[in-house]
Amino acid sequence: MKPLRICLVIPTLDLGGAEKQLCLLASGLDRSRFEPHVLCLTRGGPRENQLVEAGVPYTIIGKHHKFDPWAYRRLSSAIRDLKPDLVHTWIFAANAYGRLAALRNGIPVILGGERCVDPWKRSYEFWIDRFLAKRTQGIITNSSGVVDFYSSHGIEANRFFVIPNGVALPQSQDATSSNLSIDRSEACRRLGIPPDRRMIALIGRLWPQKGHKDLFWAIELLRVARNDVALVVIGDGPLRQRLEHYRDQLRAADTIRIVGERDDVAQLLPHFDIVLNGSHYEGQSNVILEAMSVGLPVVATDIPGNRDLVEHNKTGFLFAIGKTHELAKILNGLLDDPVRCKALGQAARMRIEKEFSIPKMIAAHQDLYLRLSQR
Repeated sequence: MKPLRICLVIPTLDLGGAEKQLCLLASGLDRSRFEPHVLCLTRGGPRENQLVEAGVPYTIIGKHHKFDPWAYRRLSSAIRDLKPDLVHTWIFAANAYGRLAALRNGIPVILGGERCVDPWKRSYEFWIDRFLAKRTQGIITNSSGVVDFYSSHGIEANRFFVIPNGVALPQSQDATSSNLSIDRSEACRRLGIPPDRRMIALIGRLWPQKGHKDLFWAIELLRVARNDVALVVIGDGPLRQRLEHYRDQLRAADTIRIVGERDDVAQLLPHFDIVLNGSHYEGQSNVILEAMSVGLPVVATDIPGNRDLVEHNKTGFLFAIGKTHELAKILNGLLDDPVRCKALGQAARMRIEKEFSIPKMIAAHQDLYLRLSQR
């Protein structure tokens, strides 16, 4: 049987979660049954190397403006030349341009991709989403929370196919294992943290969505109860200067370390005690998945995307947005009980292995692609 030609359209190949999942999918598709090609609507990015290593071809369209008819024409021409059996688009700009171009070229199966709750969208953007959803075969998402959000904006829930993100499982969940490339003392040295501190990680873009100020205040409350804690903030973004100023106003520079983007997060992660997530909205957090995969308990906001991952009091804890006292109490209780911390982390890893592996994510996409194509 001739392999199905699959065209995956995404705005960029930056280091975001959607880009990571697309590259994992494109690289892992069974080449005896699928022939993937990635179209980058705006530009490439750091994840290009992953596609090159996997032998997945990609094309950069080069969109320069929000409304760029020339980019649409180039995208439409690329799809026409590739003659795919199925087009799967990811994220709003690619969803809009890609699905329209696929419709114009009469592609048999067209799927959109929504990866996050998007309250920033304006009414005309939701209208575009509804218009295209009615004219294509469905929308792939990673979370029931995304389905609920878009259902409230007029897209029927039965238009969605929920396929959770996939994450790689490390060989060992034991942070003291010799399989790890660095030990805890080296992790502390790299981060500039005294080795006797209990370390909490906060990883992600420094962006209002992530709720950093509430988390900083909770850490300040925690510091009143104990002097052995350090919050390590990994990531960068437009709020960095403001957050550094806010931290300094709290006189918490010794407790809250903002270390920027790092390329050694996978090595550092197993040496933290807890991973913290304060997002006000999410699709499905890759950071939470990766923390759970190395056997760490996660404390996260009680929002739909996080609820899909963290089972309260089983694999971690959920807290209400803005409840800084509640968060400080949860963190203090976990740090006082290392045995409980370890048990939650082990349960988290088992859940990842069972429900959120990369092979499972790829297999679910392959089954859906084949089922829709056979129709």
